[in-house]
Amino acid sequence: MSKIIKIKKGLDIKLKGKATENIVVTDIAQTYAIRPDDIKNLTPKVIFKPGEKVKAGTALFFDKYRPDIFFTSPVSGKLIEIKRGERRKILEFIVEADKEIEYKEFKKAPADSLSKEEIVENLKQSGLWTKIIQRPYGIIANSEDKPKAIHISTFSSAPLAVNYNFTLKDEMENFQEGVNILAKLTEGKIHLNLDNKIQNNIFANISNVTIAKFDGKHPAGNVGVQINKLTPINKGDIVWTVNPQDVVFIGRLFKTGKYDVSKIISLVGSEVETPQYYKVISGTNIQNIVKDNIKTENVRYISGDVLTGIKISKDSYLGHYHNMITVIPEGNHYDMFGWALPGFGKFSVSRTFFSWLTPNKEYSLHTNLNGGERAFVLTGEMEKVFPMDILPMQLLKAILVNDIDTMEQLGIYEVIEEDFALCEFIDVSKINMQEIIAKGITNMIKEMS
Repeated sequence: MSKIIKIKKGLDIKLKGKATENIVVTDIAQTYAIRPDDIKNLTPKVIFKPGEKVKAGTALFFDKYRPDIFFTSPVSGKLIEIKRGERRKILEFIVEADKEIEYKEFKKAPADSLSKEEIVENLKQSGLWTKIIQRPYGIIANSEDKPKAIHISTFSSAPLAVNYNFTLKDEMENFQEGVNILAKLTEGKIHLNLDNKIQNNIFANISNVTIAKFDGKHPAGNVGVQINKLTPINKGDIVWTVNPQDVVFIGRLFKTGKYDVSKIISLVGSEVETPQYYKVISGTNIQNIVKDNIKTENVRYISGDVLTGIKISKDSYLGHYHNMITVIPEGNHYDMFGWALPGFGKFSVSRTFFSWLTPNKEYSLHTNLNGGERAFVLTGEMEKVFPMDILPMQLLKAILVNDIDTMEQLGIYEVIEEDFALCEFIDVSKINMQEIIAKGITNMIKEMS
């Protein structure tokens, strides 16, 4: 019988615009892109120049400090632009897609017939090694490390999150093969973490894994919370994580020999006319998806969820690790005497507004912070939504003064930015906590290098 872990601390943010279980198969977009800024701790080095032809799976660039880590084109076509910003920083590699996708061939074989070294090489050459993420720090894994476990969270509890039980229901054969491949990379266990609230879970019959079920509010679906409860990370420990969609990509690679990164994503949010799912290829331009499906012009497009996603434009691209696009109202307006009104339509954590009387109400929240940044306020609210055995306020303060020893003692190895997203959302100080955590991780990486 699988273990059930109850997460008592947290907060579910109920937003309007949940995707209906309908899938639209889209045409191949005109352009696709990879943004180096989507990948933490990366310094890109160009392989192909604009104007050159590539296949799906052809390496476009690699990491300067880890030259065996390649980033490959999601489609075949022509590399038309390497977009640069200030000081010639590379912002995007943009590929104009062929109407028919041509794939580069990689090794095709079942997991049982391959050595660990062959698996690692195939993953690196195809670009799928970039989907294996290491804790601590949330960076691309080092193939020379020996992780004590690999965790796969099969659900997200973030607002309007993708339902993998729906999007991956026809991919269980590829998912199982992906798990079998990952099992060759560790002497520890593969932890497959399920949502206890889902009946007839498609992941319940996956073999070669240790299953645990999680029950509770967000962030119960965060893999960092699950690691904290099952295999806590101490100094010197390494744990790897893989998103369930990326497990499917890995399984496909070894079953077909192709870098096929087609997937089902969601378009959600209160400003979407018809929130639903779309079958696309990773890195797609979102124009065809959002066209004629947005209610107003004054909106914010987010690649990812509202708590951890990246602000993009309506003609931009899906992020390297994202499986959803969220559209919410832009908060560039001012509510006169908003604090003095009863606020029946405003979401409130601390019962400031009367909206707490309707706990199941769905909200259309905008991006306005309703105030400016101020000093940390010791309210105790942060601890109510942070389920890890870590003191969040103290850790943030240790990072701000760059106290490495205290950061280690307070749990910097166990967290990444997304683990503080909920704390940031409820914080009355309006402080960008995810940015502080990112700074702390950067300082730790420099200290340990």
